[in-house]
Amino acid sequence: MPEIKGKLGISDFYDVIFDEKSITLTDELLDTVQKSFDFLKEFSKNKVIYGVNTGFGPMAQYKIKDSETLQLQYNLIRSHASGTGNPITSKYVKAAMLARLNTLSLGNSGVHVSVITVMAELINKDIIPLIYEHGGVGASGDLVQLAHLALVLIGEGEVFYKGDRRPTREVFELEGIRPIKVVLREGLGLINGTSVMTGIGIVNTIYTRRLLEWVISCSSAINEIVEAYDDHLSYDLNQTKKHLGQREIARSMRSHLEDSSLTRKREHHLYTDNNGVSVFEEKVQEYYSIRCVPQILGPILDTLNEVERILIEEVNSANDNPIVNVEKQHVYHGGNFHGDYVSLEMDKLKIVVTKMSMLAERQLNYLLNSKLNDILPPFVNLGTLGLNFGMQGVQFTATSTTAENQMLSNPMYVHSIPNNNDNQDIVSMGTNAALITKKVIENAFEVVAIEMITVVQAIEYLGVKDKVSSKTKKMYDAVRNIVPPFKEDEVMYPYVNEVKNYIINHQNKKS
Repeated sequence: MPEIKGKLGISDFYDVIFDEKSITLTDELLDTVQKSFDFLKEFSKNKVIYGVNTGFGPMAQYKIKDSETLQLQYNLIRSHASGTGNPITSKYVKAAMLARLNTLSLGNSGVHVSVITVMAELINKDIIPLIYEHGGVGASGDLVQLAHLALVLIGEGEVFYKGDRRPTREVFELEGIRPIKVVLREGLGLINGTSVMTGIGIVNTIYTRRLLEWVISCSSAINEIVEAYDDHLSYDLNQTKKHLGQREIARSMRSHLEDSSLTRKREHHLYTDNNGVSVFEEKVQEYYSIRCVPQILGPILDTLNEVERILIEEVNSANDNPIVNVEKQHVYHGGNFHGDYVSLEMDKLKIVVTKMSMLAERQLNYLLNSKLNDILPPFVNLGTLGLNFGMQGVQFTATSTTAENQMLSNPMYVHSIPNNNDNQDIVSMGTNAALITKKVIENAFEVVAIEMITVVQAIEYLGVKDKVSSKTKKMYDAVRNIVPPFKEDEVMYPYVNEVKNYIINHQNKKS
């Protein structure tokens, strides 16, 4: 059971979001939140504090009467709960809640302690606020999306509960949950921050790492199928490049292939007497989609690690406004809610995920094109050529989906549009960036699922399932549990979706 202490790591998100473990709030954390609230309540007397006794955004020039400050918070939440489009999937909302709970627990926000305790109840009881995809520009953070979270915390709006979409009031009554207390700045404290884009981003990194593991597995298996020379994966070759990602990908592929009887040593075949040979029948070097995998996936791994680092920094940062400093007895106004850090990292992530889908699509094409591989029938067709089609139909899907990823990988980070009466004159679009990245990752899993089925069909045709490495054999068995060998043409979409579902939800290795 993860303890929330104001510092979270990827493993904490994995435990709560994927393994559905409950969280506990330490006494120290609750005391920190209480002291922050008490200080701000006292400090704000007879002072102008943004969002406590002023309007919001460009309306901050208007002083709010003491008798109306609580109504101000409710007005802010209700007016900004204006999202549209599709509801954000539960896992991503739960991650956003965990991210918001953590940042508000740092003692820099001055919110009432009930904000923390009620949010923890929702997480532990798997009560998921209805939050829509559209609405965030990521400048004052995720104002619109977080307003939907705040709406639920005050007992309004809707939630997903035990598979049903229901009014929050009904579910709170069933579970005995009391809405938060709005006392000082709970409305602004909840909606002013980057927690939705960050929560989505963290789940994106977890899925991307899983996707990368499957791409490594497919790339390794193709080396076996074509009986490639293994020196392009060698320690000595890859150590001549200084990049840690490349070295790790090569090491991982060597590990995958260590008990394969199909990959070959160049010195056994080409570093021998070849006098009298003018044209080599076999390729001296493989195509780049096979030979250059460490150089292609290496920067992807390095980028993923950096994205993860930045997101964890963000989730453990105070990202609202104003910022309370109890130790120095001061309140600072600024822009910690701006989402540029997350937006840029999400754009980086979707670019490298798109590159993975491109690699998978090229490897797939190599297997399907008999003129390229020279060992397999066209479209890895195990039936009658001309009468049957093999994997021909699903290649269209892989190509189409890869093309969509290429289009979607254009950056959101540079698509700022001023709004909010030009108060927000440059914005991050971080929430859009995170959600588009989510779509790119889902697309990439589709392409890799099609590639995996094709890899298994190729192993079937060549009759080498007992010669491949033990790790490739595990992948082969997993796919064969879903997709039986087929010679006659099959309706493919259920198989593709089932394999996609399997690889999304199965850890190939420890994440």
